[in-house]
Amino acid sequence: MHDLAKKLIDKDMRALARGISYLENDHADKLAILKDVHDQGKGAHIIGITGSPGAGKSSLVNRFIQYLRLKKLTVGIVAVDPTSPFSGGALLGDRVRMAEHFTDPGVYIRSMGTRGSLGGLARTTKEAVRLMDAYGFDVILVETVGVGQSELDIMKVADTTAVVLNPGSGDVVQVFKAGIMEIADLFIINKADLPGVSKLMTEIEGMLDLVKHDAAWRPPIAQTISTENKGMESLWTLVQKHAEYLKESGEGERKKTRILQEEVLEVVHYELMKRLQKEQQTGSWRDQIERREIDPYTAASQILKEFIDDPADVERQDTTTKEG
Repeated sequence: MHDLAKKLIDKDMRALARGISYLENDHADKLAILKDVHDQGKGAHIIGITGSPGAGKSSLVNRFIQYLRLKKLTVGIVAVDPTSPFSGGALLGDRVRMAEHFTDPGVYIRSMGTRGSLGGLARTTKEAVRLMDAYGFDVILVETVGVGQSELDIMKVADTTAVVLNPGSGDVVQVFKAGIMEIADLFIINKADLPGVSKLMTEIEGMLDLVKHDAAWRPPIAQTISTENKGMESLWTLVQKHAEYLKESGEGERKKTRILQEEVLEVVHYELMKRLQKEQQTGSWRDQIERREIDPYTAASQILKEFIDDPADVERQDTTTKEG
């Protein structure tokens, strides 16, 4: 077993921090560490927090951490922020809002920049969560950048996905447009002291009637006021009910299987692209394309032949495509 993986499993927080840095920096030992910790997960419940920018996600997460710590639960947090165009790091640094937890040994907070990823998460978020689970946190919170029409990656990470909305902001239209309704396991109306809560509740229920009318799990709605530290208990109760549903229905295991299957393809895709970019910097096809001697599809076929053990596979695919 890799030395860093062993230390991480033995609850060495420095090893956890270094391991996540290895992931972000694409260290040569990254895959070896991930292999070693794969079967070492302690069964943390992973909660994804997504919603429009300004919905109060970070303040909500901060209060939720306080509540979980009062219940003696250890908490790992991945706060995904936009990437700085200058440093490449997390631009907003949501850890600033959670500064009161810095000295708490039962809490670990990690900000991660999206670094060009469009799905609301950093590319290494899922892997970082894997390390945190192996470390042994009871609950792992993943806060996304904010709802957008492509930001659905949280469903590939979280056991429970919570969508944060505000009354009177028109968020529900954006949520429906973004497809978040389909992946939400729980809705949180934050800033519930503002006018328009009843209207927002009606809008959510109406959309759920369309989208989830025959679903085995209908997402419940929690109301919170994070600035006043209200609603955290009811939020946790709904999270636990969803966790029970996942276990009793078997959907939790089915979901984890789907995530692992997708992860295989993601790793293969990333490693192939990395190898391709490295080996094809001086490929002859570049000059041929520049001189218009070949088309992009011929060039792509040439590259694929170098990466597939049996070049005939590519030729057979080409023939099939032409015949079709």
